[in-house]
Amino acid sequence: MAFRGLHDTDLLDPSVLLLQDRHRSHFVDTEQLQDVLRPRQQMRAFLSMWRMDPRIRPYVIHAGFYGIYRLGHIIIDWPLITCLVERWRPETHTFHVPLGEMTIMLQDVAIILGLRIDGPAVTGTCMVDVAELCGELLGVTPPADALIGLTISIRWLCQQLSTPGPDVDEVALERSARGFILALMGSFLFSDKKGVHVHLCFLPLLRDLTQTSTYSWGGAVLAHTYRELCCASLGRRCGISGCITLIQLWSWERLHVGRLDFGRSVPFAAPPLPHALHDDDVDGVVAEGMVDGLPVQHGVQPEAGAEVEPEPVLPLGCRWRVPLTRVLNPSGVLLLYRDQLDAQTSDQVLW
Repeated sequence: MAFRGLHDTDLLDPSVLLLQDRHRSHFVDTEQLQDVLRPRQQMRAFLSMWRMDPRIRPYVIHAGFYGIYRLGHIIIDWPLITCLVERWRPETHTFHVPLGEMTIMLQDVAIILGLRIDGPAVTGTCMVDVAELCGELLGVTPPADALIGLTISIRWLCQQLSTPGPDVDEVALERSARGFILALMGSFLFSDKKGVHVHLCFLPLLRDLTQTSTYSWGGAVLAHTYRELCCASLGRRCGISGCITLIQLWSWERLHVGRLDFGRSVPFAAPPLPHALHDDDVDGVVAEGMVDGLPVQHGVQPEAGAEVEPEPVLPLGCRWRVPLTRVLNPSGVLLLYRDQLDAQTSDQVLW
């Protein structure tokens, strides 16, 4: 974003950035808006409600969402997200910083979240019979109070599908896995304004879990994130939806602003690799036990000699799930973050 100077925020060339009079940065510059955005994401609440049954673990792995589950909940730095939204331009879909323009790319989504970025697009229809669709793929029909339009309550999904019985068949386990993945989408990847409902348009794509992983979920997440960044950057919105964790982890990987310290002496010390996670400890929720690397929960144990699903390669974002300190970068100071971005130098950016 080309400005005349540090204290003169008029654009040098307004011919491209046509939405400046509606942009969040305009309201900040004119002192009409100083509030910090409140990201709406309920991953922590979801993980506390729904411990993944080990029997649905293979289905989640085959569907391509196990890395998201292992990434779990990462505390959101609200001032950092706010600072980035102030720099986001919906005209170009890029962050405008003094050194140039940056943006989150498909490669970032694939590496940080471990989602597929090629294959068929995530698309479908909203013209569905909710009772028939849920009855077929989830085995239960949601009551009216669990629905808002074509969105379904994540809490209701948890209550109905999180604890399959000890003697259920494969069909019931697949239904439980579909409910888990659907709730994971609504809590993390495609969160709505409150983060407590998820759209049922994703459910038909979970019909065959062996084919679910072939879709470009990374492309869908990136498009949804772009849309939410654009919405939050215009007007005086007080919150932002979407995959906020992706925005924050991308910033930690690329920028020095608000970046957590790993006890090293250099600003861009590499955090530990994600393989440091050896069990299903997600957001402080630890499995009750492990048998041959498989978590044991709800009194269900794998049979002796049974084949255990191998641990998939975890996404890069999992390396931020380690004890962290903030020595080099104090947190929670929006003005500091703004000043750090204004004074950014080329050696403080990983392009």
